[in-house]
Amino acid sequence: DAGRRALLARNAYHQEFGEAVAFLASSEGLHGLTADRTEFLGRRGTYEEPAALQRVGLGSGLRAGLDPCAALQVHLNIEPGAVQEVYFLLGQGTDREEALALIDRFAHGTAVEAAWRDVTAFWEELLSTIQVSTPDPAMDLLLNRWLLYQDLSCRIWGRSALYQSGGAFGFRDQLQDVMAVLHAAPELAREHIQRAARHQFTEGDVLHWWHPPSGRGVRTRITDDLLWLPFVTAEYVATTGDASILHEQEPFVTGEPLEPDEAERYAHWQMTAGLATIYDHCCRAIDRGSTAGRHGLPLMGGGDWNDGMNRVGIEGRGESVWLGWFLYSTLQRFAPLCDRLGDEERGERYRRRARELRDALEAHAWDGEWYVRAYYDDGAPLGSARNRECQIDSLAQSWAVLSGAGRDGRARQAMEAVVERLVKPEDRLVLLFTPPFDKTPRDPGYIKGYPPGIRENGGQYTHAALWAVWAFAELGNGDRAEELFRLLNPIYRSNSPEAARHYQVEPYVVAADIYGAEPHTGTGGWTWYTGSGGWTYRLGLEAILGFRRQGDSLRLQPRIPATWDGYQVTYRWGSSVYHIQVSRRDGRLDGEVLIDGRPLPDGAIPLVDDGREHEVRVCLDEDAPPEDTT
Repeated sequence: DAGRRALLARNAYHQEFGEAVAFLASSEGLHGLTADRTEFLGRRGTYEEPAALQRVGLGSGLRAGLDPCAALQVHLNIEPGAVQEVYFLLGQGTDREEALALIDRFAHGTAVEAAWRDVTAFWEELLSTIQVSTPDPAMDLLLNRWLLYQDLSCRIWGRSALYQSGGAFGFRDQLQDVMAVLHAAPELAREHIQRAARHQFTEGDVLHWWHPPSGRGVRTRITDDLLWLPFVTAEYVATTGDASILHEQEPFVTGEPLEPDEAERYAHWQMTAGLATIYDHCCRAIDRGSTAGRHGLPLMGGGDWNDGMNRVGIEGRGESVWLGWFLYSTLQRFAPLCDRLGDEERGERYRRRARELRDALEAHAWDGEWYVRAYYDDGAPLGSARNRECQIDSLAQSWAVLSGAGRDGRARQAMEAVVERLVKPEDRLVLLFTPPFDKTPRDPGYIKGYPPGIRENGGQYTHAALWAVWAFAELGNGDRAEELFRLLNPIYRSNSPEAARHYQVEPYVVAADIYGAEPHTGTGGWTWYTGSGGWTYRLGLEAILGFRRQGDSLRLQPRIPATWDGYQVTYRWGSSVYHIQVSRRDGRLDGEVLIDGRPLPDGAIPLVDDGREHEVRVCLDEDAPPEDTT
């Protein structure tokens, strides 16, 4: 469209976006353009040095069958000392008419400036909701802006990055991600819980992932996905105090169940006309997920949290120890919501199942020094000292603590085994398990297809590493929790030119994995599009700094190292601002919490939207033993 200085593009063959029109437009008259990638790069050209930047002019190639790209060239005459502002528009409309309307909307610099101010103001308000100041400036950098930005912009909204250009919602994935925005944008978490519920089958299982807008997705035998719905819903209600979400109604997806020999099926699934409450959706998930095998542990099916272990229980008899801890936690978290809605019988049933599960885990999962990871279909253990490979897996140890179900002495011993076997301070690594799969005749799944020490196969899978650090915080070991947080902090992986060259990826976002085998030990893997971003944010803010909102009140339960005198948090609640000073060296006030000079006997800080600034002091009781949540 010459009049609008725009290049338009459409993929007519795409089933869902065949009518959509993308555009690239310029504020200046076009000196040339091309849609031919070969012309722009050159026959042997590279992105670092494209041929088109070595000459003036583009050939205006717009033919079908080319390797497509979009490139516009403008010509500027700028006098010495003069300034000229140029902007380009990149976007897409649902059809040609909407695309042209968007171009016209931003045809003037004033509209572009206004949009830029609006988006800057949006991010500034969101990212400044909570600001921390600790003795560790690298922790401050991540917690104050970068992690929340990574979580929302990439994981929740973009769902795409250099390493995975997908756009799909993962059922377990984005449910975990939205827990990180509960303090700054709880409405986004509420919205996504309802979105996830719409992708649950009437039988209680769910789509492992799906693509909007059509909802095409894959039904699988993966066994943990569905349980994240009640787990996150319970977290949402506990944090925000908003139980009304339990009464919201959403449909299900429906379709033929998997055949006995089917591991998964990708299809376009229909929505039901009938609706059910979010509470009902959650209960169906728990009831479907409360399976039990020969040891009384949940069936592993086509994989639990670790998709790569998709062959451990594929015959329907293998059991997952990690899933046992996770199911226990979900049952315990959700049972109070049953009571709240007058469904006491169900709540008691969930608590009874949780007790049975705890007993089964202690009877059959303890290996002598740590907990095993799973049992194969034939009953052989995985993650046991008896195995040649994958002798210890961090998940089974950390969730023994995080669930609150692990016997105290055993859970602590298991976490010490994590330190001894899986923490590699010299390489700044917390491994998922060791030794990696390599020569074992058993088939745990596609995880064995990764080279030893890469990604889930015995490298650092950061998602799991963060849970291990959180477990130490829950045990009251602030020294070790902060030490390991610092170990995982990507900023410290690039704090010198040599370190940056070795790490090779961005230091301001969290990487999904870091390689644990030579010659690549310590090199970053998949960045940006990883659930590790949101969990790192929560680990720092909630587990170590102890920032816990409970409805309209706030509690600080820090797990900070002995070397810290304290830290500060600024929290914006509506039109009010809370300036919180946590300190440990004021013997006159040990254990006290004060707001505007007034003591709070129960330690709960009331959150009131009164437009005022409030001064809060939290004085840690140095003589009190750390709270033991196990």
